[in-house]
Amino acid sequence: MTFENIINKTKLFVKETLADAEGGHDWFHTLRVYNNALLIAKDETVDPLIIGLGALLHDIADSKFHDGDEIIGPKKAREFLFKLNVDSKVIEHVVQIIENISFKGGNETQKFKSAELDVIQDADRLDAIGAIGIARCFNYGGFKNRGLYNPDIKPNLNMSKEEYKNSKAPTINHFYEKLLLLKDRMNTSTAKKIALERHNYMLNFLEQFYAEWHGKL
Repeated sequence: MTFENIINKTKLFVKETLADAEGGHDWFHTLRVYNNALLIAKDETVDPLIIGLGALLHDIADSKFHDGDEIIGPKKAREFLFKLNVDSKVIEHVVQIIENISFKGGNETQKFKSAELDVIQDADRLDAIGAIGIARCFNYGGFKNRGLYNPDIKPNLNMSKEEYKNSKAPTINHFYEKLLLLKDRMNTSTAKKIALERHNYMLNFLEQFYAEWHGKL
């Protein structure tokens, strides 16, 4: 099967699988990450097949929507790629990417490293910041029925992995617990440049938000 056929079949599989997904983790999120990854990869020495498959399958079954199950995503990706007769080394690399891409809080140590993971991780993190990052953040907060902001509930920057996973804090707290941290956690020079602009956009948003909250604007 050609590279193009594998990628096209994977796109179709992901689009169908995520048809009813929450708006911040749906097919369009995956497509943005895929496009981000292609952009970043232009300046990196990476395997284009692993980049394409890893980006497209990175959120095929996000544990947040499967009772915290971190095995289901890699398992689903492996089974799909096996059916396409993708080379076993490529499959294992893609699975490792899926297992290690996420920001898990609690200063969780990444157990696998590769140039392809660096690119896809950056691509995913870029979609978590800036204007789209803000939209996704509040969309997920609404999905989980979280409050917008409560000045009495301070951000917790020292959460364990389990505390981060089970947090019910207001949506604004998530900016400090994750989104504003991502700028300094980018791997590639291309992503670092893009992230700086998106980071500053979020800072401006927060300044406006607090001014409106306190009736100053």
